[in-house]
Amino acid sequence: MKKDWAYLTSMTRGKSIRIERVGIEGEDIAIEGAFDLPPLARLEAEDQVFVAVFVKSHGSIKQMEKHFGISYPTVKSRLNRISEKLDFVEVETAPGSREEILEQLQRGEISVDEAVAALEKGGNDE
Repeated sequence: MKKDWAYLTSMTRGKSIRIERVGIEGEDIAIEGAFDLPPLARLEAEDQVFVAVFVKSHGSIKQMEKHFGISYPTVKSRLNRISEKLDFVEVETAPGSREEILEQLQRGEISVDEAVAALEKGGNDE
């Protein structure tokens, strides 16, 4: 049987849903009202799995590469895409971080040699 959350996200086809009744399992208690799903629960099922694996791997991009068989830029791209959907938290990239250096390289703001030098200086966060 499919997991309830996977069934719910496939059933709604990406449309916004609202919970109107919440019951406490094993108790004769229910709360009625209008409840929005938490932001992580609003993600598509495959993105929820991706986030769960990322958390279970303690944020290791190297482990994500191995688990999903994808490259570093693909992991970063997917994380960036998911993070855009999670606008409830603002996170700034630290200047000189590995992410910032690679983004500068991708935008053509620095050369490969400059990126390598910057990474060797300490931009080696994961």
